[in-house]
Amino acid sequence: MSRRFVVGKMKTPGTGGKDLRAGYKYSMITTREETSLKQNTTTKPDLEPETFRPNLSEQSDLLQTDQIEKLAKNLPPRTVGYPWTLIYSTAKHGMSLKTLYRSMTGVDTPMLLVIKDSDGQIFKWTGDNMFFIKGDMDSLAFGGGGGEIGLWLDGDLYHGRSHSCKTFDNHILSKKEDFYVQDIEIWAFE
Repeated sequence: MSRRFVVGKMKTPGTGGKDLRAGYKYSMITTREETSLKQNTTTKPDLEPETFRPNLSEQSDLLQTDQIEKLAKNLPPRTVGYPWTLIYSTAKHGMSLKTLYRSMTGVDTPMLLVIKDSDGQIFKWTGDNMFFIKGDMDSLAFGGGGGEIGLWLDGDLYHGRSHSCKTFDNHILSKKEDFYVQDIEIWAFE
């Protein structure tokens, strides 16, 4: 099992309980759904707003369609309606914090970082502090407070560590405190 860090109904016309076909010898009343099925087409259910189905520059290796839709619903309003552009992926660019930083150079938009290890889960900001992200050439850290870091990655993007922290009020994000990174993707909203 792998974890990722980081979320239509059809109305059928009713007949009011009456059998409308009774008394009709040669004609039959059918619903739109029945007619569509006979014509080998299906009626489309009401779709959710397109704002929750973002346009991705390419397919994600880490996120499934339902996960992308859940994430899109929970992202800040300023990201809604913008296409997701993949700016970094360990599968394409290799495992290097320096390469990750280089790929982000000149990008001045909100970004989404997706990390996959052998376990993992999603967490949210509590509002208790502003310790979102700290990075240098040796490591990248997310969240803090109480002397702990919510998520820490080494400079090779190979080793990670997770603790509970006040920023996200999270449990550790892996089954173990220390873990190995399998893949990372960074998406920009531009």
